[in-house]
Amino acid sequence: METITVVISARNEETKIGRCLSSVHQLADEIIVIDNESSDQTHAIAKQFTSLIFERKNNLMLNVNKNYGFSKAKSDWILSLDADEVIPLELSKEIKTILAQSNNHVSQIYGYWIARKNILFGKWIQHGLWWPDEQLRLFRRGRGSFPCQHVHEYINVDGPTAHLANAFVHHNYETISQFIYKMDTIYTESEVVKLIDSKYQLAWYDALRFPISDFIKIYFAQAGYKDGLHGLVLSMLQSFYSFIVFVKLWERQKFKTFDISVDDVSNEMQKSVKDFRYWIISVHIQNSHSTLTRIWYKILRRLCIVPISK
Repeated sequence: METITVVISARNEETKIGRCLSSVHQLADEIIVIDNESSDQTHAIAKQFTSLIFERKNNLMLNVNKNYGFSKAKSDWILSLDADEVIPLELSKEIKTILAQSNNHVSQIYGYWIARKNILFGKWIQHGLWWPDEQLRLFRRGRGSFPCQHVHEYINVDGPTAHLANAFVHHNYETISQFIYKMDTIYTESEVVKLIDSKYQLAWYDALRFPISDFIKIYFAQAGYKDGLHGLVLSMLQSFYSFIVFVKLWERQKFKTFDISVDDVSNEMQKSVKDFRYWIISVHIQNSHSTLTRIWYKILRRLCIVPISK
């Protein structure tokens, strides 16, 4: 049976890292913790589970330090986790089965995608951006690393990959303040850099299109409405996230002046109203049990414009 190293990156996670480490201590042959300048008890708690704790300067590009942790691993396989993530027993058993069979050269797989159950504001969110939210986290040592180009990125694996049946758990945002803080200090900053690197050309109407498009995509097209009030609030928060990305881009351009009129804004809003109407009708079509009702709604939808949000 081949061996596995669990690499965990953490900063000020004293309330969560113990739960994470407890979930993998029976699975891992080796545990590596990267402590990104924690000022709480993160280091002390991690020390109860492993002596392999590496202090690193906190980096806005979080994945740089994760790659450093990968370089210190000695096992055949690496499982990458954050301190707020947990490996359930069923997934642990599945990974052990993979390790037991991985020396079978009939089918060589070098990495595995694993679905992630995101718990946001106390509830497992099963639609929108947050499920199945597959992440490539298990890979052969020396075969995978993060590109380190932006925060939201996947591990690149050199070789064939597959998918595991069981999911791991992500105890994501617990408070609104937590969401807003990370949105402002980490995620939108990274998104702005990515757009600047892509030579994005700022347009005034994106102040409306960014947030409206994201809300429609998550709440309607990705069925966020099925998560009730959680789905509505999360769709609106993601919409706000997109608006902040826009205004930070605008800020980077020294608050460039755009000459726009009330009519310009009104025309743009009318396009959005048609887009909303299209997706509301589409939801009715999907949820209707009557053939005649579906036909009627499809006729109504044909009167709408093709949506800008897909």
